Amino acid sequence: MADFTLDSMAAFLTELAIAMPMAHHTALEKAAAVVEAEAKAEIGHYQGAAGPFAAWAPLRPETIAQKANGDTPLLETGDMRDSIGTIIAGDEAHVGSNDDKAVWQELGTVKIPARSFLGGAAVRKSEEVKEIIGRTMHATLIKGEQPQYANGAAVSIPIP
Repeated sequence: MADFTLDSMAAFLTELAIAMPMAHHTALEKAAAVVEAEAKAEIGHYQGAAGPFAAWAPLRPETIAQKANGDTPLLETGDMRDSIGTIIAGDEAHVGSNDDKAVWQELGTVKIPARSFLGGAAVRKSEEVKEIIGRTMHATLIKGEQPQYANGAAVSIPIP
């Protein structure tokens, strides 16, 4: 551990005040990408129970007969899967879809049993999400690693 003077400690804390929000944003982006990828991967394959989300009910034989892809729950054209995306807003990451069918499938309707692909993905990846956020924040706090933008540029403001 480095020896700190009052000046160097003040500089270190000032750098942290700049670096930590960026690290937090980076951690949210990485964690949300993991959940988004899992949600997309779940479509077309039966999923077991995850946390409060029930295992997916099998498709009815008449539904399977109508589908071009056979017994592939939630997958027909891939449009719903492709509509899944991420928005980072402040201190939150939102993984979801703007497709109305996604809401019907996620929550169920009178005619459709719930097949949670968003909530289930979040539960299945929760440990990995915690690890990503913890590692990213720890690296910034303890090791002084600066998060980087997608173009590879590190953001740092030299403190005299």
